[in-house]
Amino acid sequence: MSYNPFSLENKTILVTGASSGIGRCTAIECSKMGATVIVTGRNETRLKETFDALDISLGQSHQMVIADLSGTESIHAFADSLPHLDGVSLNAGIVKTLPVKFINEESLSEVLNVNMIGPVLLTQRLLKKKKLTKGGSVVFTSSIGGVMISTVGNTMYGISKGGLNAFMKGLALEMAANGIRSNSVNPGFVATSILSVGTISEEQLKENMKHYPLGRFGEPKDIAHAIIYLLSDASSWVTGHTLVIDGGVTLR
Repeated sequence: MSYNPFSLENKTILVTGASSGIGRCTAIECSKMGATVIVTGRNETRLKETFDALDISLGQSHQMVIADLSGTESIHAFADSLPHLDGVSLNAGIVKTLPVKFINEESLSEVLNVNMIGPVLLTQRLLKKKKLTKGGSVVFTSSIGGVMISTVGNTMYGISKGGLNAFMKGLALEMAANGIRSNSVNPGFVATSILSVGTISEEQLKENMKHYPLGRFGEPKDIAHAIIYLLSDASSWVTGHTLVIDGGVTLR
């Protein structure tokens, strides 16, 4: 077998938000790198599509778990049912665009629960139940939004991702003695099904793309491959890091 420091063979990886977008692509790519993958999401039909696309060429026994990770009880039940994990890729996320003067408690709670509180509580439970092995890696899908840049109407999203990055750093510091690493990927604009919600017009997309020095938006694979690096032993000396993957947009 050829040398590959990015291999995930003999590793069990949990991928949340795996029913679409970055989560789906990450799950599939992890399986291609040899991992045994546990995929979870809320939409059974779409999650099954992800599960059916997982690579099994190395005889992996992948798992699919339908779960709503927006409440403490469901998070605990899900985490407690899991086997020991070598890596976790946390991808669940939503966007809700509102100018600051129209932010309300219901909308803010929804965004925070999915984007930040859910991943925080799931990680806490996995650690408490000793589900993460020594040498394990936790990778949060964050964003440049709210962390490196701000855009009009996306303040709630920015709050959630900024908080997620702060948690990632605290986790990295606290768990380093246990050999568990914690990092985040921070993408720029990625072309996923999130575009289908219709809040961004074609004209706005074309104008936005002009700000990207590499001349295109990101693809889910661009992010999935970075997540694989952080899950693999190739990044064994990397923790507490916010990896920006943005086509150069934050250079401007």
